[in-house]
Amino acid sequence: MTDRRPYLYDAHVALGAKIVPFGGWEMPLHYATGTVAEHLACRHDAVVFDVSHLGTVRCDGPDMFDALQVTLTNDLRKVAPGRAQYTHLLNDDGFVVDDIIVWWVSDAEFDVMPNASNTSGVTDALPGVDVTSERCVLAIQGPQARAKVAKVDQRFADVNRFRVTRFDYNGVEVRVAGTGYTGEEGLEIAVPNAAAEGLLQRIVDADVTPAGLGARDTLRLEVALPLYGHELTLSSTTLEARLGWVLGWDKETFRGRAAVERERERGPDKLLTGLIVDSRQPLRDGGEVAVDGVNVGTLTSGNFSPVLERGIGLGLLTGELESGTAVSVALRGREIAARVSALPFVRKVK
Repeated sequence: MTDRRPYLYDAHVALGAKIVPFGGWEMPLHYATGTVAEHLACRHDAVVFDVSHLGTVRCDGPDMFDALQVTLTNDLRKVAPGRAQYTHLLNDDGFVVDDIIVWWVSDAEFDVMPNASNTSGVTDALPGVDVTSERCVLAIQGPQARAKVAKVDQRFADVNRFRVTRFDYNGVEVRVAGTGYTGEEGLEIAVPNAAAEGLLQRIVDADVTPAGLGARDTLRLEVALPLYGHELTLSSTTLEARLGWVLGWDKETFRGRAAVERERERGPDKLLTGLIVDSRQPLRDGGEVAVDGVNVGTLTSGNFSPVLERGIGLGLLTGELESGTAVSVALRGREIAARVSALPFVRKVK
């Protein structure tokens, strides 16, 4: 099957993007300045990502609140219309089908935002309509994101963290949420396709650096945000990823609850753990991790940290390994010395 091209494909090529396959899409990996420069621009200034490959399932109707409550893990009663919430979709065995952001747009309307490859799984679980192909989503991230996007329209900048709003922009309705996947301040704009290229150009003209999937991955890794298909899979659980706060124990039920209750009673088999190398040697997913010669698990993600200038990685490892514990990572025929690190690896860069 041929990978899908995002609506803004030609605009990315014109901006100098290197295009790679990702989650069934052809997406920008980086632009002319490269991943490290884009990463540091996000930590110190502002960047824009095209995240249109993420899904949008529109759930609109009087029964949608109840449908989401009994299906997804988090408790929507913690928030209200005009807010966004991070949540999980589990299967009956308690494993993670997807991690999701819900935009609660109005009283009875929700935009459920799954990962690129999981939209069909969400439409199977919820009575919503897939509107992914009708819109683009631009994520503006970084400490200067709001100041710079205000040059385009002040209303974008006024959307605070985990808030959601919609308004008319140049004759089309845009939906804006104060969300992102970098550890920095920022927002995401869902804009109808016909207005997307013009909006992207205006954002770039406001001195916001285009950034690709390479920087998006290293940014989320530095702040230890899990990635579906790596830390979250159909063989891993919410508790193993140390994300128990997204489990709505105070509501009557959610899909997979019985299995997760059993896991909570016995304790998770593995736990998300950070590793760091005292050199520039990057870690990679698939590396086998050992403590005193005993295997404790496998790296789920790894890369080079542009801020720390060291190799870092995440793994679902057995045991509660204390920060500073020496480990060995077997990777591509060599042994790499590393140690357990507190998470996140990097907090906000001033």
